Amino acid sequence: MSSSTPPAPKRRANSTGPDSSSLRDRLASVLPHGHKFGVHHVSTPPTRTQPLCVAPPDQRPDKTYRESHFLAISIRPRDKTVTPLKRASPGADQGKAPETRKPALVFAVEVLVFTTAYQTTLFVSKADSTGYLHLLNLPKGTPSPIRQVCATFLAYLLDHRRRNHVQSVVNLFARAQAQYLFPGSVRNKGKHVLDDWGLVRWWCKTLNPLMEGLSAEPWANTKGYLLVPGLEEMETRAFIPRTTASLGNWVVGHPLEHISHYTRDFDWVPPRCLIPGYPDDPKSRFRDELDEEVSKQKQGVTAWKSVNSLDQFWEAMAFRQECSSGRLTGFIWLVFDPSQPSPNPSSGVPPAANLTTPNASFDSSLPPAMPATPPRRRVDITSYTPRSTPRKTPASPTAHSSPPPKVAGKKAKKKLSGRIVPRAPKIKTQARSYLADRPTATAYYYWPPEARADKIVDEAEYKRIVELLLHLDFSTLDKAVGSSRRWLNEIGTGEGAEGDVVGKAVIPDPLRANGAAPNTASGNVTNLTGLIRRKGVSQPGSTPEVLGGPTAVPPATTQVNVLGTNLVRKKKKDVAKIDIAQGA
Repeated sequence: MSSSTPPAPKRRANSTGPDSSSLRDRLASVLPHGHKFGVHHVSTPPTRTQPLCVAPPDQRPDKTYRESHFLAISIRPRDKTVTPLKRASPGADQGKAPETRKPALVFAVEVLVFTTAYQTTLFVSKADSTGYLHLLNLPKGTPSPIRQVCATFLAYLLDHRRRNHVQSVVNLFARAQAQYLFPGSVRNKGKHVLDDWGLVRWWCKTLNPLMEGLSAEPWANTKGYLLVPGLEEMETRAFIPRTTASLGNWVVGHPLEHISHYTRDFDWVPPRCLIPGYPDDPKSRFRDELDEEVSKQKQGVTAWKSVNSLDQFWEAMAFRQECSSGRLTGFIWLVFDPSQPSPNPSSGVPPAANLTTPNASFDSSLPPAMPATPPRRRVDITSYTPRSTPRKTPASPTAHSSPPPKVAGKKAKKKLSGRIVPRAPKIKTQARSYLADRPTATAYYYWPPEARADKIVDEAEYKRIVELLLHLDFSTLDKAVGSSRRWLNEIGTGEGAEGDVVGKAVIPDPLRANGAAPNTASGNVTNLTGLIRRKGVSQPGSTPEVLGGPTAVPPATTQVNVLGTNLVRKKKKDVAKIDIAQGA
């Protein structure tokens, strides 16, 4: 008699076990081995918001939802003791237990997730560090934990917000600034502030692994776009990482026409309908200013006066205040086109056929009997007139107004009378948040329970948490520890170490840190600088070696002959030949 075992649950394609579902497990796999890091994740549920792009004339705007995610990483300093702010009395420390190390924030990033029926957009709003990460004393050559955390967090959101037949986009603009989220951190000498050139290059290196295997989801096509207003194509390519796959993954330009579903429905769309409006975005402010030139109320605007195409828009962006005055601003997009798998009913993600406005370009496997998208047509701006409310038709003078007929069966309203009986009060025994009581999958967003933040708050509470961080002080280590303690208590995580993550990434040895060993995983070029020696150059205490193996002469038999000064003679010059040459 054999016992049958139940089938194992199906995992997603290219899944890597628990790392594909848990944010803490993913971060632990990329953080330095043996070091503890505090992970603090706060987010809001999907909430209805304003659409990113303006709808073309006589078209309905897209129904858009927004999620706000804030991730902060903290450490517990070891080599420096944090002194209390208040002066203690003599002998107060006797007989007390040693004080535990207090957490200090080292990095934070804010990501806004915008979802519609056609697209999922991850916009990196802000990212900043305090500069106290050097207190961990990591070996030289260790990969930057900040870059690893930022890329892993974006890959986590990208994988768990993916929907079948829906395009995903990662977008940000790189603008150099001394501090974004941590006030006073610029006065910390340990903080390394990048200039505009270094910041654009840093973000390109951070986002490049998302297209080279860091994302666990199968994508049909991935492409990165980089645009720096004011620079030529050859100058812009200097920011792209030099890997084996970067030449085919990156394009100098913008994908605004490719990521807009309006271009698939119409032959031509006004440029103002292709530019998304993100918070605190230079191109969004420029778009609003162009709208105000036509109409201050921004109503009935169909086309701009000075800008007629996207090329003219980006040319004008090079003379804007954010992109001029000797500074550069880089706009980066990562476009992930979805594959066309068969819909999985157990995933909970609705297929494209359930959308309110179906489009045949999303699913090529639909049967011919399904209603197809209407044929593409051109948006005629000249013949467009804004809609007006219809006028009321005046009543005929011969018509007699009659009272509305009474509805049969409707009971008359009962007049209350008698003694008032008070209701017993209900005692609330426990606090419950109703923010999570929302559908997991709709036609406009996907919000899986296993991929939600540690703390879910509403939009007003989220703004208060972020605003509190912007009013603290991180100029010194003592102030940074106090500010971190106050902020962590406000979000509800406190100073406990139960939520810390222990890094599992192996720190490279000095040989690999110097670039001597090849790195085939990331596609970097092998560096043999440390193994090549010039001919005739010897170092003290070293033996002659040949690249690839030891020398045939043992070190013990190696001798150096030194000639005495009395054995070295200079060659005499021929005076007669010199005189003949001068006479000639």
